Amino acid sequence: MTDDPGRETPATTRDRLKAGFAPGSTRRMTVLGLIVGNALAQLDPTQEDSVLYASGYGESRALEDFLDSFPAPSPTLFQTSIHPSAVQQLLIGRQRAIREFMPLSGGDLLAFHALRASMLAPSARALLCGGEETGTWLLEHRLASERTFGFAAALARQPGTGSLGRVRLAHAEGKGSLGLAGLFDLLHTKTEFDGWIAPGWRMTLTWA
Repeated sequence: MTDDPGRETPATTRDRLKAGFAPGSTRRMTVLGLIVGNALAQLDPTQEDSVLYASGYGESRALEDFLDSFPAPSPTLFQTSIHPSAVQQLLIGRQRAIREFMPLSGGDLLAFHALRASMLAPSARALLCGGEETGTWLLEHRLASERTFGFAAALARQPGTGSLGRVRLAHAEGKGSLGLAGLFDLLHTKTEFDGWIAPGWRMTLTWA
Protein backbone atom coordinates (compact mmCIF):
# COMPACT_ATOMS: atom_id res chain seq x y z
CA MET A 1 0.00 0.00 0.00
CA THR A 2 1.55 3.30 -1.06
CA ASP A 3 0.57 6.95 -1.20
CA ASP A 4 2.34 9.63 -3.21
CA PRO A 5 0.51 12.96 -2.71
CA GLY A 6 2.81 14.76 -5.14
CA ARG A 7 2.02 18.48 -5.07
CA GLU A 8 -1.05 18.11 -2.86
CA THR A 9 -1.25 20.63 -0.05
CA PRO A 10 -1.38 19.22 3.49
CA ALA A 11 -5.00 20.43 3.75
CA THR A 12 -5.95 18.56 0.56
CA THR A 13 -4.24 15.38 1.77
CA ARG A 14 -6.04 15.66 5.09
CA ASP A 15 -9.44 16.04 3.40
CA ARG A 16 -8.73 13.11 1.09
CA LEU A 17 -7.84 10.67 3.87
CA LYS A 18 -9.93 11.73 6.86
CA ALA A 19 -12.86 9.49 5.93
CA GLY A 20 -10.77 6.44 6.77
CA PHE A 21 -10.52 7.42 10.45
CA ALA A 22 -13.01 7.93 13.26
CA PRO A 23 -14.84 11.29 13.12
CA GLY A 24 -12.94 13.95 15.05
CA SER A 25 -9.80 11.83 15.42
CA THR A 26 -7.93 13.47 12.54
CA ARG A 27 -7.98 16.99 13.98
CA ARG A 28 -4.68 16.51 15.79
CA MET A 29 -3.20 13.85 13.54
CA THR A 30 -0.21 14.79 11.42
CA VAL A 31 -0.24 14.49 7.64
CA LEU A 32 2.34 11.73 7.95
CA GLY A 33 0.10 10.00 10.48
CA LEU A 34 -2.79 10.09 8.03
CA ILE A 35 -0.75 8.82 5.09
CA VAL A 36 1.13 6.03 6.88
CA GLY A 37 -1.85 5.17 9.06
CA ASN A 38 -4.13 4.82 6.05
CA ALA A 39 -1.65 2.53 4.29
CA LEU A 40 -1.09 0.42 7.40
CA ALA A 41 -4.80 0.16 8.14
CA GLN A 42 -5.35 -1.60 4.82
CA LEU A 43 -3.09 -4.42 6.04
CA ASP A 44 -5.25 -4.83 9.18
CA PRO A 45 -2.48 -5.23 11.80
CA THR A 46 -3.18 -7.76 14.55
CA GLN A 47 -1.63 -8.66 17.90
CA GLU A 48 0.33 -11.42 16.13
CA ASP A 49 2.20 -8.97 13.88
CA SER A 50 5.46 -7.11 14.24
CA VAL A 51 5.28 -3.52 13.00
CA LEU A 52 8.44 -1.72 11.89
CA TYR A 53 8.29 1.97 11.10
CA ALA A 54 10.99 3.88 9.22
CA SER A 55 11.18 7.65 8.89
CA GLY A 56 14.22 9.86 8.62
CA TYR A 57 12.53 13.03 9.85
CA GLY A 58 9.23 11.93 11.38
CA GLU A 59 6.78 14.67 12.27
CA SER A 60 9.11 17.54 11.40
CA ARG A 61 6.40 19.44 9.51
CA ALA A 62 4.19 19.45 12.60
CA LEU A 63 7.07 20.92 14.62
CA GLU A 64 7.60 23.61 11.97
CA ASP A 65 3.93 24.58 12.06
CA PHE A 66 3.96 24.91 15.84
CA LEU A 67 7.10 27.05 15.88
CA ASP A 68 5.63 29.23 13.11
CA SER A 69 2.69 30.04 15.39
CA PHE A 70 4.90 32.01 17.79
CA PRO A 71 4.75 34.56 19.43
CA ALA A 72 1.21 33.34 20.11
CA PRO A 73 1.80 29.57 20.24
CA SER A 74 -1.14 27.45 19.19
CA PRO A 75 -2.24 24.83 21.76
CA THR A 76 -3.62 22.64 18.97
CA LEU A 77 -0.40 22.80 16.96
CA PHE A 78 1.58 22.07 20.13
CA GLN A 79 -0.45 18.91 20.74
CA THR A 80 0.06 17.87 17.12
CA SER A 81 3.81 18.48 17.32
CA ILE A 82 4.23 16.13 20.30
CA HIS A 83 1.83 13.49 19.01
CA PRO A 84 3.00 9.86 18.96
CA SER A 85 4.50 8.58 15.73
CA ALA A 86 2.50 8.05 12.57
CA VAL A 87 1.99 4.35 13.35
CA GLN A 88 0.89 4.96 16.93
CA GLN A 89 -1.64 7.55 15.80
CA LEU A 90 -3.49 4.75 14.02
CA LEU A 91 -3.03 2.01 16.61
CA ILE A 92 -3.93 4.13 19.62
CA GLY A 93 -7.00 5.49 17.89
CA ARG A 94 -8.20 1.97 17.17
CA GLN A 95 -7.01 0.56 20.50
CA ARG A 96 -5.16 -2.08 18.51
CA ALA A 97 -2.54 -4.26 20.21
CA ILE A 98 0.40 -5.63 18.25
CA ARG A 99 3.16 -8.11 19.11
CA GLU A 100 6.12 -5.80 18.55
CA PHE A 101 6.70 -2.21 17.46
CA MET A 102 10.13 -1.08 16.30
CA PRO A 103 10.69 2.51 15.10
CA LEU A 104 13.82 3.27 13.07
CA SER A 105 15.12 6.67 12.01
CA GLY A 106 17.98 8.49 10.33
CA GLY A 107 20.89 7.75 8.06
CA ASP A 108 21.40 6.92 4.40
CA LEU A 109 21.01 3.21 5.18
CA LEU A 110 17.61 3.53 6.82
CA ALA A 111 15.83 1.47 4.15
CA PHE A 112 18.34 -1.36 4.53
CA HIS A 113 18.15 -1.43 8.33
CA ALA A 114 14.35 -1.36 8.27
CA LEU A 115 14.10 -4.13 5.68
CA ARG A 116 16.64 -6.33 7.44
CA ALA A 117 14.91 -5.83 10.80
CA SER A 118 11.62 -6.81 9.18
CA MET A 119 13.16 -10.03 7.89
CA LEU A 120 14.51 -10.83 11.36
CA ALA A 121 11.22 -10.15 13.15
CA PRO A 122 10.01 -13.10 15.26
CA SER A 123 6.44 -13.02 13.97
CA ALA A 124 5.06 -14.89 10.98
CA ARG A 125 4.14 -11.58 9.39
CA ALA A 126 6.06 -8.32 9.66
CA LEU A 127 4.47 -5.06 8.58
CA LEU A 128 7.07 -2.64 7.27
CA CYS A 129 5.84 0.92 6.91
CA GLY A 130 7.48 4.27 6.49
CA GLY A 131 7.27 7.73 5.07
CA GLU A 132 8.12 11.38 5.24
CA GLU A 133 6.31 14.71 5.03
CA THR A 134 7.65 17.69 3.09
CA GLY A 135 9.40 20.30 5.20
CA THR A 136 9.53 24.07 4.76
CA TRP A 137 12.26 26.13 6.45
CA LEU A 138 13.86 23.06 8.02
CA LEU A 139 14.89 22.05 4.51
CA GLU A 140 17.53 24.80 4.60
CA HIS A 141 19.14 22.97 7.52
CA ARG A 142 18.71 19.50 5.97
CA LEU A 143 16.39 18.54 8.80
CA ALA A 144 13.31 17.72 6.77
CA SER A 145 12.24 15.75 3.73
CA GLU A 146 11.93 17.22 0.24
CA ARG A 147 8.82 15.16 -0.51
CA THR A 148 5.81 13.55 1.13
CA PHE A 149 5.14 9.82 0.79
CA GLY A 150 4.03 6.82 2.78
CA PHE A 151 3.89 3.05 2.42
CA ALA A 152 3.10 -0.19 4.22
CA ALA A 153 4.04 -3.68 3.12
CA ALA A 154 3.45 -7.11 4.66
CA LEU A 155 6.46 -9.44 4.65
CA ALA A 156 6.12 -13.17 5.31
CA ARG A 157 8.76 -15.89 5.34
CA GLN A 158 6.38 -18.21 3.52
CA PRO A 159 4.32 -16.06 1.14
CA GLY A 160 0.82 -17.22 0.34
CA THR A 161 -0.79 -17.59 -3.05
CA GLY A 162 -1.84 -13.94 -2.98
CA SER A 163 1.65 -12.55 -2.55
CA LEU A 164 2.51 -9.64 -4.84
CA GLY A 165 6.26 -10.12 -5.00
CA ARG A 166 9.43 -11.40 -3.42
CA VAL A 167 12.35 -9.56 -1.81
CA ARG A 168 15.75 -11.00 -0.97
CA LEU A 169 18.82 -9.62 0.80
CA ALA A 170 22.25 -11.17 0.33
CA HIS A 171 25.87 -10.35 1.10
CA ALA A 172 27.67 -9.18 -2.03
CA GLU A 173 30.80 -7.21 -2.73
CA GLY A 174 30.01 -3.74 -3.95
CA LYS A 175 29.12 -0.24 -2.94
CA GLY A 176 25.94 1.74 -3.19
CA SER A 177 22.79 2.41 -1.22
CA LEU A 178 19.07 2.86 -1.65
CA GLY A 179 17.32 5.49 0.43
CA LEU A 180 13.86 5.29 1.96
CA ALA A 181 12.39 7.37 -0.87
CA GLY A 182 14.04 5.04 -3.38
CA LEU A 183 12.49 2.02 -1.70
CA PHE A 184 9.12 3.76 -1.73
CA ASP A 185 9.41 4.45 -5.45
CA LEU A 186 10.10 0.77 -6.16
CA LEU A 187 7.01 -0.24 -4.17
CA HIS A 188 4.82 2.52 -5.57
CA THR A 189 5.63 1.76 -9.22
CA LYS A 190 6.08 -1.99 -8.69
CA THR A 191 9.49 -1.81 -10.33
CA GLU A 192 11.85 -4.77 -10.18
CA PHE A 193 15.29 -4.15 -8.71
CA ASP A 194 18.59 -5.97 -8.43
CA GLY A 195 21.30 -3.83 -6.87
CA TRP A 196 22.95 -2.58 -3.71
CA ILE A 197 20.75 -1.35 -0.89
CA ALA A 198 23.81 -0.84 1.36
CA PRO A 199 27.58 -1.40 1.05
CA GLY A 200 28.09 -5.17 0.99
CA TRP A 201 24.36 -5.90 0.72
CA ARG A 202 22.41 -6.58 -2.44
CA MET A 203 18.63 -6.50 -2.72
CA THR A 204 16.59 -8.37 -5.30
CA LEU A 205 12.96 -7.34 -5.69
CA THR A 206 10.65 -9.13 -8.12
CA TRP A 207 6.92 -8.80 -8.70
CA ALA A 208 4.36 -11.48 -9.44
